[in-house]
Amino acid sequence: MRFRLLLSCCLLACTLLLTPSYSQAESGKTRVLMLTQSKGYTHGSVKRKDKTELAPAEIAMVQLGKQSGLFTVDCTQDAAADFTKENLKNYDLVMFYTTGMLPIKEEDMQYFLNDWLKQKGHGFIGFHSATDTYKTYEPYWDMIGGSFNGHPWNAGNTVTITVHNADHPAMKSFGKEFQIKDEIYQYKNWQPEKVHVLMSLNMEKCNPKRPYQVPVAWAKEWGQGKVFVNNLGHNPQTWANPVFQKSVIGAIKWIRGDAPSAVPVNPELSKREDAKAAAATKAAEK
Repeated sequence: MRFRLLLSCCLLACTLLLTPSYSQAESGKTRVLMLTQSKGYTHGSVKRKDKTELAPAEIAMVQLGKQSGLFTVDCTQDAAADFTKENLKNYDLVMFYTTGMLPIKEEDMQYFLNDWLKQKGHGFIGFHSATDTYKTYEPYWDMIGGSFNGHPWNAGNTVTITVHNADHPAMKSFGKEFQIKDEIYQYKNWQPEKVHVLMSLNMEKCNPKRPYQVPVAWAKEWGQGKVFVNNLGHNPQTWANPVFQKSVIGAIKWIRGDAPSAVPVNPELSKREDAKAAAATKAAEK
């Protein structure tokens, strides 16, 4: 399935006041803390024009929460003030679109990884450069599944992605295969034995080619909590795309428990994808 990314002018033109990080969510709705702080490269999707406006990705998530009636979002670019043990207790789910070594105290990060995130009903969603965060801090990359190691497929590249588990709530909107224009990462510290890969680049149909699997989205259990990672989201247009937004809704429903789906580790799939990628690269060199 091929879809075009559509830019919603009204979405990007919309101006929202920053939401206080401590607001109480409406009863029954998932309470989301979205951290979009950059201590490295700042992506356009999370770049605020000034201190009173949200960035395109933040606007998209706030509006999606309101439209779906499923969740509320508090956005912050101040991890030191808002990503604390005390404040995390106000939330059910954390979203990261971040880069670099964030100013989070060690005790707060340890609480997040070893207590908060392992609680039933809690979850973490990492978008795009969440894997370009804490790359030298093993407890974090062990949780998220891998670390950014370059992007041979830049923001202007159109890539073909194969969905390995089209039944997962976060994958249903994509179908079994689709094309998209977005920046795609390759990874180090990649641990296929610890994750359930949901989709990967189809190396036969992508340029440039690489002789190894390039996962694009995956999920895992973390104690009784859940982790979902999606590489997509470099381009602001991605955040306005309804197919991408439906994927986010599916991921949140999966974390909430509204849409159960098993995510057994599938390293054998990664081995098969490695072999396919190697064969595709070799064929292209002839």
